[in-house]
Formats: sequence, C-alpha cells, structure tokens
Amino acid sequence: MISGLYTLDELNHAIATDPERWRPLVFTNGCFDLLHAGHVRYLQVARSLGRALVIGLNGDQSVQAIKPQAPGLPPRPIVPELQRAEVLAALKPVDGVVIFTETTASSTIAALKPDIYAKGGDYQLATLPEAAIVQAYGGRIELITIEVPSSTSAIVNRILAASSPESASNCLGKS
Repeated sequence: MISGLYTLDELNHAIATDPERWRPLVFTNGCFDLLHAGHVRYLQVARSLGRALVIGLNGDQSVQAIKPQAPGLPPRPIVPELQRAEVLAALKPVDGVVIFTETTASSTIAALKPDIYAKGGDYQLATLPEAAIVQAYGGRIELITIEVPSSTSAIVNRILAASSPESASNCLGKS
C-alpha cells in the first residue's frame, strides 16, 4: 500500500468526510514519468493555490496512448505507474494521487470537482481538454508559469546522446 495513493472512490469519500482538510482543492494531472525540478516547482506553486493538492496521474496505458514510442527512444512510460505514484505521493506539496486510465483527466475532474484546476503555462485555455468540464461546474483554471523548462523526452534524448558510441569515444579522447 502506498500512502497518499487513492482510488477515485476513496478520494471522493475522504474529501466528503473531511472537507476542511481538502477544500479548496487544487487538482493537476500529468504523466510525471521522470520527475525533475520543473515538476517540483510547478507542484509547489499549484499547492499554494488551495488547501490540498491532488495529482491525477496518467496510468501506464494512458501514457502509452498519448506518448507513442518515438524512433530511437524507449517506450513510455519509463517508470511504471505505481512507482511514479509513490514518488509523487511522497512530495511535500502533494496530498493525494489518483491514477486514471483515460487519455485525459476529464472524468476524474468531473467526479472530484476540484475548486482549482492547475496546469503548466505551456498549455492554453482554448486547447485544454478538461477546461469545459471545470468551467461547467464553476471551477477556476490556473495556468502556472514554467520556471524550469524541461521535459522527460528532452532528458531521455540527452541521456541517449551521452551514451552513444561517438559520445563515448569523445569522452575517452578518441575520434
């Protein structure tokens, strides 16, 4: 059992039972495949918007659907969903994690009705798939400025470039 990992039903029950602990509720979602400083800073800002922060974590099937394998790159996710959930749940700003299998967090958001839906500033309201649901029940959407631009794909590409035979021979002083 992972502390801080909830099923959707468990989380809804926890929120209904103790709204003072959870509301105003901030919700964000993503793959969080390789955690980096950009994620941590983003989650700290998101948490500051309300009393509790819940992360909707794209499950393995969901990640595979939205991030198809690129040529030369390993299949995503790199880290399995339960390990990603455990790392996220252990972070200080995070009050709960719920894994979802769909390609968007729309049904999770519809069930939880968070007061605030937070996403990175690289998103736009017009192209955010969950925006209509949040607006329909009167929730607020916050787009958070990206302080440390980074991505899992960029990190993987740097690792692969550093481990290429050309890179290895350059490190050894060979050409």
